[in-house]
Amino acid sequence: MTYFRITIEIQALPDRVWSVMRDVERWPEWTATVTSIRLMDHDGLNVGSRAMVRQPKLLPATWEVTELKEGSSFTWVTRSPGLQVIARHLVEANGTGSRATLSIQFSGLLGPLIARFTRALNQRYLAIEAEGLRKRSETDRQSAATG
Repeated sequence: MTYFRITIEIQALPDRVWSVMRDVERWPEWTATVTSIRLMDHDGLNVGSRAMVRQPKLLPATWEVTELKEGSSFTWVTRSPGLQVIARHLVEANGTGSRATLSIQFSGLLGPLIARFTRALNQRYLAIEAEGLRKRSETDRQSAATG
């Protein structure tokens, strides 16, 4: 198994979820799976943008955005010898709320081995990130509705 995915329903509009998802440097505020994210390019999150991501239990990694569909998704990739990791982040409308899907895929010569070794961590981190995204998006929605 080299592919991990989680989907979560969020009671907030897609543009609200997207604004939380897209603001990667603020992820440490709502998910314990990220210690810090620093965009290395000063023009925000765009195709070609790079970010230094630090996570508990993992080595620091430079991620590069390879796809971005404004308002709905982005994909970024990190590489090291024998390994490529692709992380996708998607938000879409679902009735009066949203559905977010987060995934991570391992490839390369070491991909299957690393994926197998980190399977429990990947599944746990995706669940924590999805729940953090849900709470942050719904909290922001409630603040906007009352403010």
